[in-house]
Amino acid sequence: MNTPHGSIDRRRSGTHPVWWVIAVSLVFIALNMTFRDGSTVEQALGQNVRWAGSRGIFAFTGPLSPSTHGVFMVDVDTANLWCYELVSVDGVKRLRLVASRSWIHDRHLEDYNVDGLSPSDIEAMVNEQRARVNAGGHLQSTGGNP
Repeated sequence: MNTPHGSIDRRRSGTHPVWWVIAVSLVFIALNMTFRDGSTVEQALGQNVRWAGSRGIFAFTGPLSPSTHGVFMVDVDTANLWCYELVSVDGVKRLRLVASRSWIHDRHLEDYNVDGLSPSDIEAMVNEQRARVNAGGHLQSTGGNP
């Protein structure tokens, strides 16, 4: 049928078969998701997702100075933290280890506010602190000095 403007009127009565195909497909997907055999969406992931108590090595970037950035690595299983800086040596980009530290004993300190102690110094401070507490004493503030 021609319209007053000379174009063909493409409207039809009823629904187009494509709409039925889409509707049937959506119903099939909904039923499949509802009555699946106990499997979860996590199976499609490349690794298991642990929501609480995450384990492994994590990496993230951050500034080391106003003009340089680094890659920070955290191994939560062994309680280690380290950082690399991307440097150019003779036109070749390389990673340079900037810092590394174990925090296995750091987390036990209750009063610490100074810089420059090694992990073995921290371990000795924790052991001393525990000995005072076990001897019936209480933790006394050191004013930031160990």
